[in-house]
Amino acid sequence: MKTISRTNRSALVASALLVATLALGACASQGKPPVADLAVARTSLGQAEAAGAAQLAPVEFLNARNKLARAEAAMRDERYNDARALTAEAAADADVAERKARAMKATNAALDAQRSNAVLGSELGRTPATSP
Repeated sequence: MKTISRTNRSALVASALLVATLALGACASQGKPPVADLAVARTSLGQAEAAGAAQLAPVEFLNARNKLARAEAAMRDERYNDARALTAEAAADADVAERKARAMKATNAALDAQRSNAVLGSELGRTPATSP
């Protein structure tokens, strides 16, 4: 029977502990699934869509949608740190898209009001026709 020297045994045990520690560290470093973060990002994207961002801020909206899809894929692959970062970026992009869409709607409404005021002003400035 082959015996292992005390030095070799210590090295073997240390190596095994190192491998176990690294394996557990890799799992633990991913933390818990960011389920709530994913829900926030989905809600932000829904609000952006409701505000008309798909038409009025398409670049920002598509960026948010793509990042959300990547976050969902990262969740399926249990890459929770990636998913967490991507959900934060998706929510931020969706918020930008929503704000941009709302700003464009407000600008359009202001321009419509200015045009209406101009028409009313020209109507008020007309002299009424005199009847014979």
